Amino acid sequence: MKPRTFRRHVRDAFRSFLRNGWMSFASIATVSITLFLVGVFILAALNIDHLAKQTESQVEISIYLKMDTTQDAIQIMASDLKQLPHVHSVRFVPREEGLAWLKETYADEADLFVGLDDDNPLPDAFFIKTDAPSQTAELAQTIKQWPQVEKVRYAQEEVAKLLEITTVIRQVMLVVVIGLALTATFLISNTIKLTILSRREEVELMRLVGASKWYIRMPYFIEGALIGLIGAGLPFMVLVYVYQRYVEGTEILSMSVLTLQIVLVPLVVTLFGLGLIIGIWGSLSSIRKFLRA
Repeated sequence: MKPRTFRRHVRDAFRSFLRNGWMSFASIATVSITLFLVGVFILAALNIDHLAKQTESQVEISIYLKMDTTQDAIQIMASDLKQLPHVHSVRFVPREEGLAWLKETYADEADLFVGLDDDNPLPDAFFIKTDAPSQTAELAQTIKQWPQVEKVRYAQEEVAKLLEITTVIRQVMLVVVIGLALTATFLISNTIKLTILSRREEVELMRLVGASKWYIRMPYFIEGALIGLIGAGLPFMVLVYVYQRYVEGTEILSMSVLTLQIVLVPLVVTLFGLGLIIGIWGSLSSIRKFLRA
């Protein structure tokens, strides 16, 4: 396409956009609301995934041994644990060290530990971390069957609940976003239809003189893309400002959230990509019937 022709298409698109002022405004508003919710969903999903990964990486399997476990059995078990797949680190805590830690932690309640040096109720314990948090549950179930093991504990249930909540949030947001995206597409389609109806004779004339379908469609594609991009730009600016304030607030509270620089790329790609798709699809659906052979 020649630059001069493209400039003409852009000029025609802007004229149509301004001519259909209220319909253009309604389309932009609907696209903005839709993409604002999409942006909120993206930011929430990215941070929940970040929190889930952090929680998973900190999951530690606590293995409490039976009281009659011998030192030889403990050494053999330590070696066996290190040989298990996905085991990243193995830490052994003798019962004496566990009791000393409790005494230090609850120093203000020293009376609770009187006489425990001679009759220590704590078992020896291993604490292991995995290099694949998703394998924690399976690994814990395997170790639980070992004869020297009295009890196995790990926080995988909390991680599973967090991931379950994430899934529910994603599903709800997906339904809402799809509904609003369809509404935005419908409004853009109606906006473009008004433009086509007002220029129907011109469209028919261009067809009669042999103009290609793409030549006729181009101004309407540009108008739809313009609506989509403006509709994406407004929520993008709001989300960037609000999220930056949120990040600054969490720094004061020492909370771990993703920085703006990390979420910026997926936010830009998704919002402006969806804006273009909604805008162009709305244009395509409105002009298709006018160009049927």
